[in-house]
Amino acid sequence: MTLAITSLRELLDDATARLTAAGIPTPRVDAEWLLADALGVRRATLYGTMSRVPPGPLVARYETAIHRRVAREPLQHIVGSQAFRDVSVAVGPDVLVPRPETELLVSWALELLPPPSGRSPLVLDVGTGSGCIAAALASERRDATIVAGDISSAAVAVARDNIAALGFGDRVTVVVSDLFSALPAPRVDLIVSNPPYITTDALATLAPEITEHEPRIALDGGPDGLAIIARLVREAPSWLRPGAALVLETGGDGQIPSVMRAMRAAGLVDVESRRDLAGITRFVSGRRAVEGGS
Repeated sequence: MTLAITSLRELLDDATARLTAAGIPTPRVDAEWLLADALGVRRATLYGTMSRVPPGPLVARYETAIHRRVAREPLQHIVGSQAFRDVSVAVGPDVLVPRPETELLVSWALELLPPPSGRSPLVLDVGTGSGCIAAALASERRDATIVAGDISSAAVAVARDNIAALGFGDRVTVVVSDLFSALPAPRVDLIVSNPPYITTDALATLAPEITEHEPRIALDGGPDGLAIIARLVREAPSWLRPGAALVLETGGDGQIPSVMRAMRAAGLVDVESRRDLAGITRFVSGRRAVEGGS
């Protein structure tokens, strides 16, 4: 690193060059986020301060953050949080970093919920991880009650902290559960899930930020990526009220036909799919049939 930094701009330029050399896909953006975090300001306000001379302690904090990013630690782990729709959740090595495409899963889930009425709709978030889906649903449907489960006790601890920090503890319960095993018995109005769906062989080909810093249990969907999804689809109908929906995220186009067939085989109706932000068909939903209807 340059020994005599004379301005924040020079500090940022130096960091950008180092991240570029390390093969970081978005070096300038990451350098800006880390500098904003070190300064305790919003990234949008950075460029009004570029001529300032950075104090020594700030340079030291920033140097530590850049060193971690050069080592391919995820940006979100370094700053400690990730924005997701209109909430922000703490993240770390025990949970996946929420992805932008999963925000579309929440959008569809909100559409599938019954409209507000005198009854609080009950939602199951299966494989909650950081709790981002449960938190977003609680934020955007203030009448909803949500039970969020995850097989990882470490992930459940993170999710509970996030739910408490956001003030949703009165409406969101987080439990350790292998899919539905420890969830309460009542029929629910919606099941939403972003389960593991990456094939075991494909895991080794992913970026170091994922393979070295995110939990394998939240990623590995078995040889075809569908091991967890298949169980989820088989078990979900018995938890749904008549007319209620299961909606989930998948690994994309190659998995969609199998998932849709599995939903129909499980007795779900109105099975359909949607695309993600990149145009990949990624999300699937189906409803439990209403008695006497389809």
